[in-house]
Amino acid sequence: MKKYVPYLLLFLFALLLWDMATADFMSVNFDGDEIDGPLGAFLGLVFAGGGAIIGGLVMLVVGAVLAVVFAGLGVILLGALCVAAVAVALAISPLLLPLLVPIAIIWFLASRQRKSRVKDGAAPVTA
Repeated sequence: MKKYVPYLLLFLFALLLWDMATADFMSVNFDGDEIDGPLGAFLGLVFAGGGAIIGGLVMLVVGAVLAVVFAGLGVILLGALCVAAVAVALAISPLLLPLLVPIAIIWFLASRQRKSRVKDGAAPVTA
């Protein structure tokens, strides 16, 4: 199959060139003057290709502008989220103090037992 692919592509390209040489399906109008035939097909191809190139350049510029704008907005948004998280933590921390005291006591007792086990030579228990 791989041996036939170059020949098939060459044949399809030859058919395309033959179709373009005998083209009577394309006509281009310039100020009421109708140009058809191979020249009309060529002009249509050139103008369509030019439009595709211009469209590609426009998409490239818009993508670059959006990347710069969204990157700047992303940094601003990340900074705002960090400031908001710090503000929320500062606002909630006095309210969480009654909850944190028993947790700190349990943590202290557990670490004390773990230290005594390690001193005795026993392997520490991991959960």
